[in-house]
Amino acid sequence: MIIQQFFIKWLSHSSYLLGGSNTCAIIDPTRDIKCYTDAAKTMGLKITHILETHLHADFVSGHIELAKEADARIYAPKSGNCNFDHVAVGGGDEFNIEDMQITVMDIPGHTPEGVGYVVVDKSRGEEAVSIFCGDTLFVGDVGRPDLFPGRSRELASDLYSSLHEKIMGLPDFCEVYPAHGAGSLCGRSMGAKRSSTIGYERLYNPELRILDEEKFIKSLTTDMPSAPDHFSRCSEINRKGPKLLKKLPKLSSFKPKDFKKLANKKNTVVLDVRSSDSFGGQHVPGAYHIDFSGNFVTFAGWIIPPDKDILLVVDSFEQVGEVVKWLRRVGLDDTIG
Repeated sequence: MIIQQFFIKWLSHSSYLLGGSNTCAIIDPTRDIKCYTDAAKTMGLKITHILETHLHADFVSGHIELAKEADARIYAPKSGNCNFDHVAVGGGDEFNIEDMQITVMDIPGHTPEGVGYVVVDKSRGEEAVSIFCGDTLFVGDVGRPDLFPGRSRELASDLYSSLHEKIMGLPDFCEVYPAHGAGSLCGRSMGAKRSSTIGYERLYNPELRILDEEKFIKSLTTDMPSAPDHFSRCSEINRKGPKLLKKLPKLSSFKPKDFKKLANKKNTVVLDVRSSDSFGGQHVPGAYHIDFSGNFVTFAGWIIPPDKDILLVVDSFEQVGEVVKWLRRVGLDDTIG
């Protein structure tokens, strides 16, 4: 059994390759999928499964892109009511990847449809050795239950049950692979470690040590950081299935006169990603400014109107590809030049 983690800065997102001798699954993939296809090729593995733990709120997933590229099946939570071709899974469902038995565990709380994938390596034994738990359990934290207006208390109660009646019933040596780490807004105070074990979290996770359900609910429904605007938008994009990247607009370069003409249209915004000093010295009137050297993707998802065409002001032509990649990760697909 092979487990390889892929970590993306700024989003603090972890995705995974779970492999055997010839085939593998990719769990919670990001939208730009080359890292997975390259890794599978290097290991001599065929990607056959794409496993989604929930409808991700902070980024657009790569499940559609990867299914198309690798001719693999998508497995997604049954209660997510996804609109794309997939295998709908719920608590108790099982499937195999070579010698690995994968059991689906319903673990709502962060979102209503969350599931975990519990792995038993049958070549070695009968006990669970790993769980891919999405955003239900983190290192040193748990998923925030307040992303759905009016449902915070209900989801916090669900989260308590998911943790104490399900996940914590796994063996202490069972490895915990969450979908996010320190810096993500999907929790409040995640640790910098990028994986853990059930036993470690039982001892050191402060939220898990709150055994009274009412106190747990109060802890998880007060003093949470604000949730960016793009969280609900990304969830819906992931439910419907994101557009393939090759179908998104091609970028053009514009001379100043043509750029100004486009910038003045009502359906267009200008996004300047240069340094604060450069923007302060001279900028296009009316432009948004988000310094690309900071937490660009979170602020872009939070403040850039999603229904507008985007014109970029950058330091260099070489920077454009990286900027556009990050914008697309939060569903801002309409960069035109």
